[in-house]
Amino acid sequence: MLLDPRRLALLVAANTALAPFAIDAYLPAMGALAATIGASIHHTELSLSTFLAGFALGQLLFGPLSDRIGRKPVLLGGLVVFLLASLAITQVESLTTLLAWRFVQALGGGATVVNSAAIVRDCFSGREAAKVMSTMAMIMLLAPLVAPAVGSGLLHLGDWWLIFAFLAAYAAFLLWLLGTKLPETRRRQGPAASPRQVLRNYASVLGHRESLGYICAASMTFSGLFAFITASPFVYLHHFGVSPGVYPLLFGANVVTMLASNRLNIRLLRHRSPQQNLRLGLAIQLAAGLGLVTLVASGLASLWLMVPLIMLFAGTIGLVAPNAITSLLDHFHAISATATALQGSIQFCSGAIAGVLVGAFAVDSLWPMVLTMLGASLIGNLGLRLLAPRRADA
Repeated sequence: MLLDPRRLALLVAANTALAPFAIDAYLPAMGALAATIGASIHHTELSLSTFLAGFALGQLLFGPLSDRIGRKPVLLGGLVVFLLASLAITQVESLTTLLAWRFVQALGGGATVVNSAAIVRDCFSGREAAKVMSTMAMIMLLAPLVAPAVGSGLLHLGDWWLIFAFLAAYAAFLLWLLGTKLPETRRRQGPAASPRQVLRNYASVLGHRESLGYICAASMTFSGLFAFITASPFVYLHHFGVSPGVYPLLFGANVVTMLASNRLNIRLLRHRSPQQNLRLGLAIQLAAGLGLVTLVASGLASLWLMVPLIMLFAGTIGLVAPNAITSLLDHFHAISATATALQGSIQFCSGAIAGVLVGAFAVDSLWPMVLTMLGASLIGNLGLRLLAPRRADA
């Protein structure tokens, strides 16, 4: 079923924004949450990696189910789980219960968001799909832009639990919006895979060399970005001593370059292939990562020198993610949700690993963050070059 590209982008962006809201909104309240549950801030930060792990598993489990029974039942069911878990988190009193409910919340979020790219691929392909995904990303990026500010405001009005009440309210809004405005996009004649066939489908994606290159590029870009997200409270609030009120502004500044790169991607797609734009984004990302490491090694790592390079690194997501996912799904139209689930689970697991790496070396240093960012960029560039070499038509 064909939908208007702008309307579809808006609906899918609202759905996908659930993840950045769940990740970023409570960052300013990390200290208050840690005090309530009687844990250190570094241990409380494990709830970020726990969320990513659950999000990855949710996509892996429910992506194939979406290919089997349809997008809307899985999407709406995931929203219900996310809503109930968010309400449960408002009552937690220990680190263990926080991590447990964040995992459940992430399972619901994964079941919801895994459908976004599949819905786009149901309706569009090739450059048109990449343009819709970039438009979707531009709308969705309002979430990480405003999420820390929303979190700070809710923390000021009440306490950290109010942030999770807000997440429950947003899930309820999505239940109404998508339940009433989004039609089922999965084709009825599509395959209804058995559990054994699901495993074969996963194996076919993993056995496709070029697709592995696209998965590697998208996953490593996300890992480098999540290394910064995990470290940002320490880097900005503690290392550079900025105030909690300024933190959302610095964090949100990255969205400026993300928006710009998505807009640039849409323009470039008029004359270039998604694969060409993907390689351009990875090259810019690598240059920014090298710049960050050089600043730290030279002892010149001031806040106002690092922020532009971090913005440049974060901005590459607009050139990498839409084009990598579009290139992947062009090979797996009939099992688009399954392919997206595998890509998303690898992406979020690698992001969780990046967060653990940064948190494991929780010392008064910028090195864990910048080395993880550079390492992820190097792996992404190398993986794409080796697994998906440049084609004559790309």
